[in-house]
Amino acid sequence: RVYESAAPGVVSVQSGPASGTGFVVNRDGTLITNAHVVGGADTAQVSFGDSGRMIDADVLGTDVSSDLAVLRVDPGSVDQLRPLTLANSDRVRVGDAVVAVGNPFGLDRTATAGIVSAVGREIRAPDGFQIDHVIQTDAPINPGNSGGPLLDARGRVIGVNTQIATGGSGSGNVGIGFAVPSNTVREVLPALARGERIERPFLGVTSAPHPAGAEIQGVTPGSPAQAAGLQAGDVITGVDGDPVRDPDDVSAAVSGFEPGDEVEIEVSRDGERRTFDVELGTRPGP
Repeated sequence: RVYESAAPGVVSVQSGPASGTGFVVNRDGTLITNAHVVGGADTAQVSFGDSGRMIDADVLGTDVSSDLAVLRVDPGSVDQLRPLTLANSDRVRVGDAVVAVGNPFGLDRTATAGIVSAVGREIRAPDGFQIDHVIQTDAPINPGNSGGPLLDARGRVIGVNTQIATGGSGSGNVGIGFAVPSNTVREVLPALARGERIERPFLGVTSAPHPAGAEIQGVTPGSPAQAAGLQAGDVITGVDGDPVRDPDDVSAAVSGFEPGDEVEIEVSRDGERRTFDVELGTRPGP
């Protein structure tokens, strides 16, 4: 039942040598897929149903930091557009039944089933930054599933299938897949559909775990962190009054601000507590 309701809205996406999956979100021809599927291309080709006929799709916008892209096809070029509904991913719970629909290894509109294995995971985006609130599933996801929908038992999209963990044994599924949550799709979709860039705050440090917090390993030249005087070896212990236990806390705290906001970074340097006021910049990217 889930497959029958969703499959007409799932498409195959081809962009140069890369291929993946996408799905319809609006009757005006708007589609969602992964940014890494389309790369830096301005156009892609998509195929609906079993006909194999490829039609052109404009790439309206990409957000590498969430690994999402918005495409649009001419609605007149498709017999019928069947948009999929975005669920509220905040309501997803471990153990929920899920179905993934995609094109693994070029096998059109393959359905696989499983459960939500975990929520609130963090994965690395193609630009090296962190994607938060990711859904983990054991539904088999393989190369070619990228950009396809992860569906709940009512056929609603709870996430966009994005990555798998292979355990170093190859490129196939070992029962650990990740999907960018549908609420992230909902957040970036309007701006990307208008061709706008998603602007995110930028501090400009890399850090590693430390017993007292997050130790700065490097400071990006020209970054807000460098301008404020942060240095490698500083241990970040707090961001704007919130305690920092590990590097993920730094990323999570910074992501709650906007470019241009001033935040107070508390560090331990040579055993002394110091604070730095940092005006956050805009995350670099295409």
